[in-house]
Amino acid sequence: MMQDLVIYLVFIGYAVAVLLVFGTVLTWVERKQAAIMSDRIGANRAYVRIPFTQIKLVWLGLFHGLADGIKMMLKEDWKPNSYDRFAYALAPWAVFTPVLLAFAVIPFGGTLVPAKLLQGLPALSAWFGDRTYPMQIARVDAGLLVVFAFGGLTIIGTMLAGWSSDNKFSMLGALRAGSQMISYELVMGLTVLGLILIYGTVDLNAIAQQQSGVLLGFLPAWGIVLQPFAAILFLTAAIAENKRIPFDLPEAESELIAGYYTEYSAMKMGLFMFAEFIEIAIIGALFTTLFLGGYNLPFMTDEGFVLPGNHVVPIGHAAIVVIQLAVFLVKVLVMSSFQILVRWTLPRFRYDQLLRFAWKFMFPLALANLTVTAVVVWALHA
Repeated sequence: MMQDLVIYLVFIGYAVAVLLVFGTVLTWVERKQAAIMSDRIGANRAYVRIPFTQIKLVWLGLFHGLADGIKMMLKEDWKPNSYDRFAYALAPWAVFTPVLLAFAVIPFGGTLVPAKLLQGLPALSAWFGDRTYPMQIARVDAGLLVVFAFGGLTIIGTMLAGWSSDNKFSMLGALRAGSQMISYELVMGLTVLGLILIYGTVDLNAIAQQQSGVLLGFLPAWGIVLQPFAAILFLTAAIAENKRIPFDLPEAESELIAGYYTEYSAMKMGLFMFAEFIEIAIIGALFTTLFLGGYNLPFMTDEGFVLPGNHVVPIGHAAIVVIQLAVFLVKVLVMSSFQILVRWTLPRFRYDQLLRFAWKFMFPLALANLTVTAVVVWALHA
């Protein structure tokens, strides 16, 4: 139906805009946060001058992200002498595209009722009728599995980049990335199994909805309350999946120049870097959905707030939609900033330490957490 097409085009446009803005803004957050932690001023030189005046808009260095993008697009696209032309060109897109697609199954809001939202426009309201839409691009029952599938595809681009560049440093970075992905992807899978046992579904929208309640009358029924240990393991493994310090061994500038994308320049290198920052936002969005109640606040539903004692505080549909969108974005921004904080706090692992940390520390802990969760769930339902 045409109504469905319009709504989902709006959802797709919103999701792409949010991810691109996050990817740009997080480059600024990384610079400014690093500067604050190092007692420096940070990026503050890029500016936009108002035409025909001497007024320069600096805005705390926010324009540095735009300057970076322009620089990447205008730089020479240098290529090595010997390389695989097709794989070399495909690799950046094989990394960048799955990162965007992963957001398609993550719910960024509750249920949208266009007729209620457009009450001031009777013709449009009547056109939509009684249709309702979950604010999620692709409503699939196996949403969590789709996220892991797309997450696993990015490693193909990394391996292609390292192999096709015909550079020993790039190839070594690609091999490191492959073994690192296998190690930490397994840990991530084991940590979310505990949540699956508790919520009984892999549908991300259903998981978010089940976290809108309360525990013991006052605690939010968020995943981090039910599975605090799994939340720590999941976030650690997710940062390792994104190859960020202290897990950036596939790049390791002091060892491998730039790792798997050493031979890339201009916008091809920009795609690798942009994908890394967008993946920070994807990790934040996934962690928010699984462990922080998603788009809801405690006691909040699609109709308003249900306070202890069944006191209902109704809120208009438009206000609910705005609140849910804002809550989701704020949570994602907080989690993204925390990942950057970790990046500028901890030193890099040695490569053998990185793999030992995954297999001899995190993997046994994830198994123990899953075992305890399974026993508790069985005991409660016995």
